[in-house]
Amino acid sequence: MKQPVMYIGTIGQSVWRSTDLGDSWKRASNGIFAEADIRAIAVDPDNSSVVFAGTENGLYRTADGAETWQLVDSEMNGLQIWDIEISEKNPNTIFVGTCPSDLFKSTDGGKTWICLDVELADECAGGAIIPRVTSIAIDPEDDQIVYAGIEIDGFRRSTDGGKNWETINEGLSSLDIHGISVIPGQPKKIIVATNNDVCRTDDLKYWTPLTVKDYLPWSYARAVFHCPNGENRVYLGAGNGPPGNEGGIFYSVDLGDSWEQADLGMMSNSTIWNFAYNGNVDDLIVAYSVSGQIFRSTD
Repeated sequence: MKQPVMYIGTIGQSVWRSTDLGDSWKRASNGIFAEADIRAIAVDPDNSSVVFAGTENGLYRTADGAETWQLVDSEMNGLQIWDIEISEKNPNTIFVGTCPSDLFKSTDGGKTWICLDVELADECAGGAIIPRVTSIAIDPEDDQIVYAGIEIDGFRRSTDGGKNWETINEGLSSLDIHGISVIPGQPKKIIVATNNDVCRTDDLKYWTPLTVKDYLPWSYARAVFHCPNGENRVYLGAGNGPPGNEGGIFYSVDLGDSWEQADLGMMSNSTIWNFAYNGNVDDLIVAYSVSGQIFRSTD
């Protein structure tokens, strides 16, 4: 089987592409500022030549596998793009989260966009950062259900494709939401990574902190990931802060009740920031750190 193309976004060095599972990389930023900040990349699940990249000045799209990029003209122009999520069931449906915090939606594959009516904070307590939508998750069982995590403004849910939203923050260890993972089943479970713990809910009314500091050397969690064919296995990216100078990957086989450290062969040079997965390649998971390390697992 042909190896999948991998894309990586960098801060200050734009988009890079690999055709050999990350063994080598080439810049792929024709049409994007060569020193752009790329915080989000999403590949169309039905057409891998179509890729979206989020920059500090709006959203870009390629239809030729990153040979060329075009700015998607929309209200997102000039905004930092922090997350892009494409519906697996209907790839014409796309959600984007920005800084300052707003949520945008397209239902025609990214041709046109609307800014969703959702109440989000304009500023953070203390004013240290501007609120941003750091994570979006589309429910794998019902793509009308959408979740959003805001740094620093908590958790939101919509059950009607983004028309209406509710805030679900009770029990959270922190309103600083970094990552969201949805685990299908009865009951469905949602796990979020925050700046000081990992929290879980199975009723979407109240969150339970999982006290990861009992298992991890750090409580700062940045990314949480559930592999669709991984049953109860959940992965966590963590470290000693943003950006930090230490980090690691941890996994749980009991939905977060306990955690073990994955063997990276070394200490990560900074916090593990996120994970990537290709459903067409069994057991392939990729993770990356704030400071540019990329880790690959095939088991």
